[in-house]
Amino acid sequence: MNYQELSQQIKSKSSYLCVGLDSDINKIPQHLLKEEDPIFEFNKQIIDATIDYAVAYKPNIAFYESMGVKGWESLQKTIEYLPDDVFTIADAKRGDIGNTSKMYAKAFFEQMNFDSITVAPYMGSDSVEPFLEFEDKWVILLALTSNAGGKDFQFESLNSGGLLYQKVLEVSQKWGTKENMMYVVGATRSDEFKEIRKLVPNHFLLVPGVGAQGGNLKELSQNGLNKDGGLLVNSSRGIIYASNGQDFAKTAGIKALEIQKDMAGYLDQYL
Repeated sequence: MNYQELSQQIKSKSSYLCVGLDSDINKIPQHLLKEEDPIFEFNKQIIDATIDYAVAYKPNIAFYESMGVKGWESLQKTIEYLPDDVFTIADAKRGDIGNTSKMYAKAFFEQMNFDSITVAPYMGSDSVEPFLEFEDKWVILLALTSNAGGKDFQFESLNSGGLLYQKVLEVSQKWGTKENMMYVVGATRSDEFKEIRKLVPNHFLLVPGVGAQGGNLKELSQNGLNKDGGLLVNSSRGIIYASNGQDFAKTAGIKALEIQKDMAGYLDQYL
């Protein structure tokens, strides 16, 4: 999915919601465990309940690879089940020397046909550029994360001026463009959104941390939306684990609709 198609999806659905499929075999409803593939059945029902309100889905790869071959099969079936007009994110946080990154890119872009993958920037340009060689595929570069430990390095002051996360945003724009690179910016960092938008006014931002992690949707929408939408706001636990009973999918749909309604209002107000 390219930049224009993603922007159009946001406008047509009046939503920039990304549903995080952090599907944990220990947290899904117990009645699903009798299914041949409990994780896929869980994902399938979540997708069916939320597809009208979400423009993107983000499986966290750790939850699948921790289950070995069965987990990878569940992930593959999930990706194949998703319709072509939603944006798919492999939340894998890869990034290694060039030839290794190329193999990661082939795995997620060619074998599994994800639209995008999250990538760590620490090893620099030659670890990121192999992912950018694939047409209509995206790198989502970690810039400013919402976890408490993100402060350990990301806010370090540099001798050259500015902070480390700002350096990541500035330098990485030489590697890719708004057409193939997004940035992860945690929702709990809403105070920094205005500054980030000055540095990357036209790039999409993937924003985790809304819901269970306490991010403020109104603040980040006010400061983060641009003329093309420019945001993908992720909610995982707040949607997929809103209920652990027989009504889990219906409840997930209700939660997704609530967020989508808020987003529709913010799009009208700030776009």
